[in-house]
Amino acid sequence: MSVQVVYKNKVKSSISDTVVLFVDDKYKINLPNNLINNDEALFLNKILKNKKSSKNKIFIVNINEKKTALIIFYEKKNTINDFEKLGASCFEFLEKNSLNSLLINNVGILVKNANILLDHFIHGINLKSYKFQTYKSKKNKKLIKITVLGKQDNKNIKNLSALEQGIFFTRDLVSEPGNILNPDEYAKRLSGLKKYGLKVTIYNKNKLKKLGCGALLGVGQGSTRGTYLVTIEWNGSRSKSKPLSFVGKGVCFDTGGISLKPAKFMEDMTYDMGGSAVVVGLMKNFALRKAKINAVGVVGLVENMPGGNAQRPGDIVKSFSGKTIEVLNTDAEGRLLLADAMSFTEKKYKPSLIVDLATLTGAIIVALGSEYAGLFSNNDKLSTQLHEAGNKVDEKVWRMPLHENYDKLINSNNADMQ
Repeated sequence: MSVQVVYKNKVKSSISDTVVLFVDDKYKINLPNNLINNDEALFLNKILKNKKSSKNKIFIVNINEKKTALIIFYEKKNTINDFEKLGASCFEFLEKNSLNSLLINNVGILVKNANILLDHFIHGINLKSYKFQTYKSKKNKKLIKITVLGKQDNKNIKNLSALEQGIFFTRDLVSEPGNILNPDEYAKRLSGLKKYGLKVTIYNKNKLKKLGCGALLGVGQGSTRGTYLVTIEWNGSRSKSKPLSFVGKGVCFDTGGISLKPAKFMEDMTYDMGGSAVVVGLMKNFALRKAKINAVGVVGLVENMPGGNAQRPGDIVKSFSGKTIEVLNTDAEGRLLLADAMSFTEKKYKPSLIVDLATLTGAIIVALGSEYAGLFSNNDKLSTQLHEAGNKVDEKVWRMPLHENYDKLINSNNADMQ
């Protein structure tokens, strides 16, 4: 089921339309006179009085034979994020009750910046409507049409649309099976981002050998697929400021290599490129909304497979930085990939910061469950910013300790580190 949103100044409601009405925590309802007349308003107020003890935040009222209202409760203290969650709940309700045509007037929300809150409410609907149906023989082609009336903030709508397109691109990539989205296909899809004004450079195996990316190449040497480092640049600022940089782990499928993973849940290892997908979606978002910043995304794309040429436990590889690494477990492939990708990013772009995203280890779930992402950082200011931003949008992070006493754990008798 997909969503189509249309913005208009005036419209006449039809019998098929369901009028959306927002009710605040004092059970006060602002009734748009172009959608609800006085008699209908009196009827609705009686209904609301009877609903004061109800825990349902969303419900349907049949006003008369020709008109239906969708009542949505909100609190005046609700934040933008609250309205996005409310939108997500609304989509579930629409899907369950087969409602497919809505009329919304933003004057119905009795708070400041009502149009902005309504934009985020619809943003929540759009995000919740996502379905990956590429390989379904029978696709759900039902459409929910939402007509929005009133003053619009076109810049905010454009930015949210760009965000949605970036998120959906990320979700599409993560949802693809490993036999389709292998490193070769992934690199090809990233090349397609050039049409948005992004500069995309693809380093294949031969170029990586010349660069000295032995850690990254070692991970992929057991696969028949290619190994790549892809850089995606966005220059949206006229200044020559140092770019923000984002580095992502893109292991398209992770068997664990010779240190083979258990068979149970191995099908989920198509998700091991999730960090890279977030970086890619972010760069697309920057381009679509013409962000006034300079930024670069760097992703390492590889497949970690067992095979006659696969990396062995005990192998020693030379990384891009020149440091040698003893590989004790081939299922610790992410840190090898990122060692080269981050060193390359630092040397080539000299960025103001590096944010690295990776599905690096299941141990972080043991520590934090599924509520928080683990954050490791050498920068207190940036850590605080990430923590605060995460709380605002309910993508929470929890800072983990880094201490010099941990350093000795990677000391190796045979190489610079293990």
